[in-house]
Order: sequence, then structure tokens, then C-alpha cells
Amino acid sequence: MKNTLLFALVALLIIGTGIVQSWNTALFILNMGLISSIMALGVNLQWGFAGLFNVGVMGFVALGGLAVVLTSTDPVSEAWAAGGPRVLVALLTGAAVIVAAIVLQKRLKGRTRTLATVAVLIGGFVVYRFLFDPAVDAIEAVNPAVTGHLGGLGLPVLIAWPVGGLLAAGAAWMIGKTALGLRSDYLAIATLGIAEIIIAVMKNEDWMSRGVKNINGLPRPVPYEIDLQQSESFVQGAQSIGLDPVMASTLYVKLGYSLLFSAVLILIFVAAQLALHSPWGRMMRAIRDNEVASEAMGKNVTKRHLQIFVLGSAVCGIAGAMMTTMDGQLTPSTYNPLRYTFLIWVMVIVGGSGNNLGAVLGGFLIWFLWVQVEPMGLALMHMVTYGMAEDSGLRAHLIDSAAHMRLLTMGLILLLVLRFSPKGLIPEK
Repeated sequence: MKNTLLFALVALLIIGTGIVQSWNTALFILNMGLISSIMALGVNLQWGFAGLFNVGVMGFVALGGLAVVLTSTDPVSEAWAAGGPRVLVALLTGAAVIVAAIVLQKRLKGRTRTLATVAVLIGGFVVYRFLFDPAVDAIEAVNPAVTGHLGGLGLPVLIAWPVGGLLAAGAAWMIGKTALGLRSDYLAIATLGIAEIIIAVMKNEDWMSRGVKNINGLPRPVPYEIDLQQSESFVQGAQSIGLDPVMASTLYVKLGYSLLFSAVLILIFVAAQLALHSPWGRMMRAIRDNEVASEAMGKNVTKRHLQIFVLGSAVCGIAGAMMTTMDGQLTPSTYNPLRYTFLIWVMVIVGGSGNNLGAVLGGFLIWFLWVQVEPMGLALMHMVTYGMAEDSGLRAHLIDSAAHMRLLTMGLILLLVLRFSPKGLIPEK
């Protein structure tokens, strides 16, 4: 009954937004709530199941967004002709150098191993940059105002969602192989630093993602509003139910996204629930609660941590691809730890760590508050300063401070939940 009432409250908040403000805003909150819930499920897999403190969520979400560009945009033929093959050769050369260094580390010993590894790395880096830099310059010089990058594979955009998960999973595997042996606090520092490196690469490698120039007009799995407005049958249908065709087209598109996002959330939630109640899920929670005892029972803790780290990151990558698809553009400069790491952690903690249903509730509730608290705070400040003079410095200060209500509210909610319900609104059983 408690869980039902909590979800009913969130539903009433979204419906109330549609009645009081607009249904466009309500559907936007619903769609971003669905995406946020998927991100929260990914973090809950890592923290709630295995106790892994990953604060690099932002990096995996950004990789999911990058997957949309690499998968669904059309290839830029001029850029490929200018330097595409040379970039591929350079990247393969860099990978070969890393593999050679790893092999030398395993096969040689002592001082010979150190000297050989350093020589291979330095020599390989020189060769890599010799091949890579001229190719990149040639690609970025091709109509930089419009393209200046290689483009993608031109595949349907829905394929980009699982590809985003695979790209994030691959990055998580490489990170996990080196960082999962660290203690929880050092793991947090490592994952945050690696996430910042991913964002820095996306901002600076124009040949891949156009960097801070952004990529607009990404393909969509739903119709464009202008196409609906030019359809006679759609216009007649909208008018028959008393809706303006422009408003109806916007609502139709957002409802289409809602159905797609809901389907993905249900699939991931069901899979997470099955995993949680399986022998594998019980083993992961046993490792979380006592690693020493689990190792004594013959469990490979590092291997299991790597599994859950890759799975949780893949879920975040899928959510990142979904969000970029809905936005219709990739903007690397918008990825920041406050929005794409801290807020997701607040969702998991408030909803209930270790409980998939709690993660979903936290995703909807916290996102609703994140969107609505600022306008609520502004209305409150106008009400508080109603009797003050127009030129009052205090009045101006209070109204200007309304923008900070969002951060204040998030911190206050987190403190209240940790004080009165430390296991979240829907605790782990």
C-alpha cells in the first residue's frame, strides 16, 4: 500500500503539472523521468547490488549519446575521402602498441621489461601521432561550419540505443580491469577522473563528435512535428477532438517517446528484478555485505565486481542514447557531474538503495522536483516580497536567489531522507 501510494503521488504531481501548467511540460517531465529511472537502475545495480561507488556516471551517459552520432547519422563522404582510412590506421596502430606493451610486460622480466615497454610506448606514440594528426586536420577542414567530422553509419536510430549500452560497457570493462581493485573512495576518485577524460575527449576531438560545435538534427524514431502538421488526416483528427494541430503534433511526438521509453524501462526493470532474485543476485549481495566471507566460499570477487560494473554502465549508456535521441542533438559541453552523477545518486538514495522499485520511484520524484522547484521558489519569493518596494535591495536579492532553490531543495531532501528513512522511501527487503 505504501509503495502504491508513493507512485500514485508521483502520478498526481505529473498530472497536476499538465492541468496547472501545460501537458507539454507534463510529458517532458514524464519522458525525462523515464530516462532518469533507467539511469538510477544502472547505478542501483552497481551500488545496491554490489556496493561499487561509481561517480563516473556522466562519462557512460555521454558515451551513450556519442553512440547515436556514430550509429545513426549519415557518413560524410568528403571527410572519409580526406582522412578517414588514415584515422582508422592510426587508431589500429595505437591499439597494437598498447597490446604489444601488455605482452612485453607479461613475457619479459626485470630491467629488460621496463626498457622494452618504455621504448615500445614512446616509439608507438610517435608513429601514432605521425599518422593521426594529418588525417584529423584533413577531416576537420572539410566544411567545418556544417560537418568537419566523419559522421556515422546511417543506421536506424533505435539501433543506437543498444549500441550506446555496448559502447559504455566496453569502456566500463577497460576501466574496471584497472580500477576495481581500488578501495571504494579511490574507486570513486578514479571513475570521476575517467568520466572527465571522456568528456574532454568528446569536447576536443572534432573529427568524431564536432566537439563544442555540437551535432544537430539527429534522426528520430518518431515523426517530425512539421510533417504531422502538413498531414491532412492528422490535422482533421486533431481538430475533431478540439486540439490545435501544432499543439497536437507536439503532444503526439512526446507521447510516442513516452511509449518507447516506457517499453525500455519495463524491459530493464524486469531483467533487474530477475537478476536480483536469482542465485547470481543473492551472490552479489553476499559479496557486497562481506567480501572476505565470499572469497572464503570460493567466489571470485573481482570478477563479479567487473560483471556488475559493466552491466550497470551499459544501462546508463542506453539511457544516455535515449536522451540524446529525444534532444535531437549531441552537446558535449552540457555533461556535468552535478546533473549526470550527483542527481542520479540522489535518486537512488532517496528511492531506496538495493531496491529496483525504489530506484524507479526516486528517478521520477527527484526529476520532478529538479524541474519544478525553481519556478515554485520564484513564485514563493514573489509572494514573500509582495509588500516591498520595487527598488528594494532585499526584494531583488530574494528574487535573484530563487535560482538556488533547486540545489537547496536537493540537499534538504537528501538530509531528511538520510535522517528519517536512511534506507530510502522503498527500502531493500
